[in-house]
Amino acid sequence: MAAFPQTARVVIIGLGGIVGASVAHHLVARGWDDIVGIDASGIPTDIGSTAHASDFCYSTSHDFLSCWTTLYSIDFFDRMGHYARVGGIEVARVGDDERMAEIRRKVSSGKAFGTRARLMEPAEIKAKFPLVEESMVQGGLWDPDAGLVVPRSQTVAGILVDGAERSGALRSFANTPATSLVLEGGRIRGVVTPRGTIMADHVVVCAGLWGRTVAAMAGEDLPIMPIDHPLMFFGPFDEFAGTGLDIGWPLLRDQGNSAYMRDTGDPTTSEGGMIEWGYYEEHAPRLCHPRELLGKAEARISPSQRDLDMEHILAPLERAIELTPILGQLGYDERRSFNGLLQVTTDGNAMVGESRAHRGLWYCVGVWVKDGPGMGKLLADWMTDGRTGIDHARIDVARFHPHQLEEAHIAGRCAEAAQKVYNPGIHPREPFASGRNVRRSPFHERETALGGHFMELGGWERAHGYAANAHLIERYGDRVPVRADPWDNRHFWRVSNAEQLALSDDCGIVNLSHFAVLDVTGPDHAALMEWVCAARIGGAANIGKGIYTHFLDDEGMVQADLTVFPMADRCRVVDGADAGPRDLHELRRVAQDKGFDVEITDRTEDIVTIGIWGPNARARMAEVVADPDGLSPERFPFAAVRPVEIAGKPVSALRISYVGEQGFELHMAYGDGLAVWDALRSTGAIAVGIETYANSRRLEKSLRLQNADLSTEYNLIEAGLARPKVKEADFRGKAKHLEHRARAHQPAVLCTLVMTDNRDARGVARYPVGILPVLDPDTGETLVDDLGRRSFTTSIAYGPSVGRNIALSYLPHGKASVGRRFDVEYFGETYPVEVAAVGYAALYDPENAKPRS
Repeated sequence: MAAFPQTARVVIIGLGGIVGASVAHHLVARGWDDIVGIDASGIPTDIGSTAHASDFCYSTSHDFLSCWTTLYSIDFFDRMGHYARVGGIEVARVGDDERMAEIRRKVSSGKAFGTRARLMEPAEIKAKFPLVEESMVQGGLWDPDAGLVVPRSQTVAGILVDGAERSGALRSFANTPATSLVLEGGRIRGVVTPRGTIMADHVVVCAGLWGRTVAAMAGEDLPIMPIDHPLMFFGPFDEFAGTGLDIGWPLLRDQGNSAYMRDTGDPTTSEGGMIEWGYYEEHAPRLCHPRELLGKAEARISPSQRDLDMEHILAPLERAIELTPILGQLGYDERRSFNGLLQVTTDGNAMVGESRAHRGLWYCVGVWVKDGPGMGKLLADWMTDGRTGIDHARIDVARFHPHQLEEAHIAGRCAEAAQKVYNPGIHPREPFASGRNVRRSPFHERETALGGHFMELGGWERAHGYAANAHLIERYGDRVPVRADPWDNRHFWRVSNAEQLALSDDCGIVNLSHFAVLDVTGPDHAALMEWVCAARIGGAANIGKGIYTHFLDDEGMVQADLTVFPMADRCRVVDGADAGPRDLHELRRVAQDKGFDVEITDRTEDIVTIGIWGPNARARMAEVVADPDGLSPERFPFAAVRPVEIAGKPVSALRISYVGEQGFELHMAYGDGLAVWDALRSTGAIAVGIETYANSRRLEKSLRLQNADLSTEYNLIEAGLARPKVKEADFRGKAKHLEHRARAHQPAVLCTLVMTDNRDARGVARYPVGILPVLDPDTGETLVDDLGRRSFTTSIAYGPSVGRNIALSYLPHGKASVGRRFDVEYFGETYPVEVAAVGYAALYDPENAKPRS
């Protein structure tokens, strides 16, 4: 055996699993060398979840990133010759209409994201999977790309490691756990093992179930928990004797029962001659903290496998026998059956990216077999290029607020996520029940008294509408439709649309306390912001202004969307609640890399924001400010920031309007917020829920949302947000931004679409939520631009001021013209849409809106 190295460029902790092996492979493919891989077990692993994974892949999902990583992984396994593309079936039982609707929705998502899923009838289900009782199912989904990694992902991991070693770029050491990390000066410096210490520039944690314990060595936590996954085997089953196959029939998902089954192929293969049935504990999931995992010598089966408890599976097993009676006819193999631990995260997304605390320390944890190579590819690109071709905001380990990394929050959210592992028919607006009331505005009790319908973002409780405003529905009833379909109406409050109309007629205030607020101070505060922002920030002329701007990445693609307030001694950044943690981390990282002398402070819980808007907003404000004349347009022009006093409290007011109406964004100390709220309410201004601000009026105004309409997959010009001129000062991504501007035209452009007919086959008016594919009405195919990017709705909502369902979507250059007609698909039905605006162009203009009594 080779001598244990003392130094390396990269150390991979957890090389023996499919994730660690995939990271190693892709780093080598990107030109990295001097890589050392270690594992606490064998290589490939004999104790991790890869060692017992079911190894099947489905590409169906309602999330683009998940579909991309799975499709990439499927093709990767296939190119290796280690994939059986047998296809996969998902069934909806007779009587389970909600599941059938979910299957239709999943097929529509597949069209948006590039999967080939389609609907299937009971007879075809029976033909493809003869063990099903045809009379039990009403329909299903066929995923032709679903299949099985063969002979095992464990085997594939070994092959990948062997290949990387043969290249000379990797050295591997089995049975070598990481016992601690060497940390110094905000960087990872090395890994301590029983064999010795390896000093390294980069360390990648791919330790799977144990990823959280390795993170603890760095003083960090990952919001992830292992959960039990019962796996049972029935046999003998010799249908495929003599075929040599690892699997004969397609995979079968019975997600209404939170279960799946498959055959294991030829009895002469290593695990053949059986029927495997797996269940995800939907109602009483059992979680364990990684520190509770047993050691290899202590575990009866394996540290990642626990004994099966029949009490937890009898009821779903009985339901499974109804659908596939053979399970009741074959013998149950107790010896092979077990609980295989797998990982869930608090938000259902993987943990990938560089540590917030230690440069050079990377994570790739919470990844399943179906996504392993795809995530390995993304991480290798990220480490090499500083970015990924697919926007990685959803998986970035820097996406969490501090409270989201607390033990109780992790346990609660992971328990909820575990219940949804195999029940993906989750409404796009489905709220979490745990981790609530963590952050509340200073006027939360006032909102509660108004009957606020609260949802949560970034820990903040945000009212989407107020029951106290129900009388407005009578006033605006003809303009506020009833959502007859339960799915469209779920987690939506009709009163919110009426509140928007009342705001446009008079005046309303909106709780914006969820904003992330960052203060950048120090000698180089202006230089840092000038470098990261596409808009000009520095200079005395910008002090006292609110500047809407973006961060671009090195390829000139949109990375962040926020407002900067330049001041004499600092810059204040006002950001979205979900994007705030990542943007804070990015500012600190860039400052470190560029050597800027700054301090960046998170003021999110210190400063709160209230918006006041409407044609009478200035008049209402004049009733409560100490200097009413200071609000005049001459003294307080658009985009200006001025100090005002309300109820004896100092307030920083920004003359701007995200909802299109005249008004102000007011920023104040948390402790002063209640007095300001009460003063504004005393003028007769109604409380308006966040639904108006974040969804309905935003789309009427064609305003873009980061992590939805804006991402690193599109540039600033495509998004319709490029400034008329490029500032003289250098900034990140400037060279690529200039290249983009020099194009004759962009490959795609963000357009505003309106539904011209929203009635379904039943004649019911629909109000879509979620992501819908944009289809060519002549071919039924999803639009695709010259770069291979598919068109789907990035945002969608009903706009009561224009009386239409409105959506934003990137359309290929040749398709982006006003009046052009397309279709969108929603739950398997198509609806006509028309391009109402190309680029940034509002559908609603308050200056020309007719006043209503």
